[in-house]
Amino acid sequence: MVARVHTVAFSGIEVLDVQVQVSLTGGLPAFTIVGLPDKAVAESRERVRAALTSIGLALPPKRIIVNLAPADLQKEGSHYDLPVACGVLTAMGVLPLEEMDGVVVLGELGLDGSVAPVAGVLPAALAAVRADKGLICPGPQGGEAAWAGDVDVLAPTGLLDLINHYKGTQTLGRPHPEARADTGPHLDLADVKGQESARRALEIAAAGGHNLLMVGPPGAGKSMLAARLPGILPPLAPDEALEVSMIHSVAGHLAEGRLITQRPFRDPHHSASMPALVGGGLRARPGEISLAHHGVLFLDELPEFSRPALEALRQPLETGQVSIARANGHVTYPARVQLVAAMNPCKCGYLDDPALACSKAPGCGIEYRNRLSGPLLDRIDLHVTVPPVDPFAMAPGGAAEPSAPVAARVRAAREAQADRAGGRREARVNAHLAGAALERVAAPDAPGHALMAEAAERLRLSARAYHRLLRVARTLADLDGRDGVGRAHIAEALGYRSTPVAGAGAAMPDDPRGRVRGAGPRRARSSV
Repeated sequence: MVARVHTVAFSGIEVLDVQVQVSLTGGLPAFTIVGLPDKAVAESRERVRAALTSIGLALPPKRIIVNLAPADLQKEGSHYDLPVACGVLTAMGVLPLEEMDGVVVLGELGLDGSVAPVAGVLPAALAAVRADKGLICPGPQGGEAAWAGDVDVLAPTGLLDLINHYKGTQTLGRPHPEARADTGPHLDLADVKGQESARRALEIAAAGGHNLLMVGPPGAGKSMLAARLPGILPPLAPDEALEVSMIHSVAGHLAEGRLITQRPFRDPHHSASMPALVGGGLRARPGEISLAHHGVLFLDELPEFSRPALEALRQPLETGQVSIARANGHVTYPARVQLVAAMNPCKCGYLDDPALACSKAPGCGIEYRNRLSGPLLDRIDLHVTVPPVDPFAMAPGGAAEPSAPVAARVRAAREAQADRAGGRREARVNAHLAGAALERVAAPDAPGHALMAEAAERLRLSARAYHRLLRVARTLADLDGRDGVGRAHIAEALGYRSTPVAGAGAAMPDDPRGRVRGAGPRRARSSV
């Protein structure tokens, strides 16, 4: 007799069906696992043997062959322990054959028979729903699996609990879904003194989901502003929360089995490698850009990141997904993020201060700026200078606008965008508008169109830059509560389009940026 137990393999967040086939035959006692197992899977036979011994059972003195089908698919991870143990117990007659055929099983076994958490429970539960099967998963992750909806979940804390449940001597209750506990109150924008232009740019970025680059000397408040961005962003929609949680589940970051409801904020150190940022490694795990899906990826000290790592971000920022190529296949992860970056104007950081600047100024500023490629900067919608804070603004008693009213304006703007998008997920925020939808909702009036045409000619804008300008202008109109895009919105969007690196060149003549709120410095040049 061959016992069969269903489990899963993962290709990104895609779930592949795997069948654990167990056969007990005559011959010399042996325990063999075949079907392209990796080291962790091959070692599961020792964990299964020890776990069975700890609960008073012993492997039969027979030849045990475990086949993981399909045999040509690489099997990776420790979540095969519990399916292998269930298959062996089914072949021994301890677990009912007909019951085990209707469930998907995953979990890691301890030597004492306990069931430890594993990565990927939420995607596996959703796959079980689609296959009309139940799910057996580790006890601490029962709440995570319950988010999949109408699925029968058994979440034993140990192998003995599972056996007793099927024997009728113990009943495992159905776990209940739980939202992840909030990490505490968000940092408040009221802590930021001065920096009105940067605060305005941060609000625009939050309202439209736009990418943002802040340039300024050390201590000007760039990291402080970025850290307060989550406090003005709206929470995740239910389908977004499920998708984000699936990615974190595959990465093994949902240890408590609770769904993520707040938008992710990831801020990797500038020493992060390319696989750490975009994904990859031995098992093609999701990188920081995928873990920040539907949230914010903050890159502080942007030019200090390695050039290959930054260039690897270009395609995901455009397509909203990461494809990791391997010799035996491709793994794709969602990566629809809002990039927020910060940098100094030069290596020493004080390019615009003659008293503090190094002897290489202004050449060091151009050299430092050239660490960033034009195509990468072309994908950043908002470029803003963050100057040193005025000492008078730091005096006690100065009142700055807190996060609550800013968040209310952002929420109203996003609701207007969601109403226009209808059921189209890809266009929920203005930063994702494209094609006919962009032309329909962001077409400027006649004066605005004339200004766009003049700017495109003088600044020699690429098609990408042109469309990103329209998206920012549409967001500005949403913040103003306007149905149409006017010349003032185009003018302000143009003010944020330049790369604010001092000493890099000259702005175009008659530039409207000096007359609009949030304008960049007049020494800035086009980023394209």
